[in-house]
Amino acid sequence: MHRFSFPWAALLLGMVVATVLLQAGALDPGGEHALPLLTLLIVAEFGFFVTLIGAVLGVRTLLGQGLAPALLAITFGCGVLSLGFLYLGFTLWPGGFS
Repeated sequence: MHRFSFPWAALLLGMVVATVLLQAGALDPGGEHALPLLTLLIVAEFGFFVTLIGAVLGVRTLLGQGLAPALLAITFGCGVLSLGFLYLGFTLWPGGFS
């Protein structure tokens, strides 16, 4: 499998996971969530690790093969999603970022 494939897959999967979290009400601080809190935390953690791995593999591929604009955009997207999932996880955690 070519390394260029996983960052694409990680970005797409990260977008799906982010959509699920947003639809479940993960950003509503005091409201009702459509999923239990532990499920939201696990899904956010899964999204964080998948997109982080996608960003790391994208950077390694960029360093090894040279600058490719599409891969640079995908790697940047994975990095931003990874930071977003990290922030969301800390926000959902009771007592975190309140």
